[in-house]
Amino acid sequence: MAEKRKGGNVVNAVWEIAEPLAEELGLILWDVKFLKEGANWYLRIIIDKADGVSIDDCVAMNDALDAPLDEEDPIEQSYNLQICSPGVERELIRDFHFTSYLGADVVVKFRTAVDGAKVHSCVLKDFNDGNITLEFSDGEQRVFEKKDMSSIRLDDFDGSF
Repeated sequence: MAEKRKGGNVVNAVWEIAEPLAEELGLILWDVKFLKEGANWYLRIIIDKADGVSIDDCVAMNDALDAPLDEEDPIEQSYNLQICSPGVERELIRDFHFTSYLGADVVVKFRTAVDGAKVHSCVLKDFNDGNITLEFSDGEQRVFEKKDMSSIRLDDFDGSF
C-alpha cells in the first residue's frame, strides 16, 4: 500500500496514475479534484478530447482507473469516483489550459474588484510564467497574476438558450 496522502498530494498522486491511462484511451487528462461536499468526499477525474467526451469515454476511464487506484491506494478515506468532461464553460486552471485557449473569450472572476467589478468578459491574449494577459472590452490589454483571479472560464455562450 502506498503512503497515504492528503489534499494536493492526493491530486498529484492520482494525476500520476490517471494521465498515462487517459493517454492510452486517446483522452486528455484535464484536471483532478479531490474535495469534500457535505459529508462526502469526491475524486473527480475530468477528461477531454478534441471531438468531445462521450459517456463511453467516461466509462472507459472509470474502468481503466479501477484497479490502479485500488493497488496504489493513494486516498485514506472513502470517496466517490466521478469521471466527467470539463464542459462548455470549462475552467482554466493548469498552465496548458491557458496556452491551449489563447485568443478565446473568457469570463474572469477577480479576487478584488477591477474597474469597480469582480467579473469581466475578456479575451485571453497571453499566458507566460503565471502571468495572464487579458484584453478588456475597451481594447486595453492588462497583465494579471493567476493568483489575482478566483476563476477563469471559457465564455462559449452566444446568449441564445
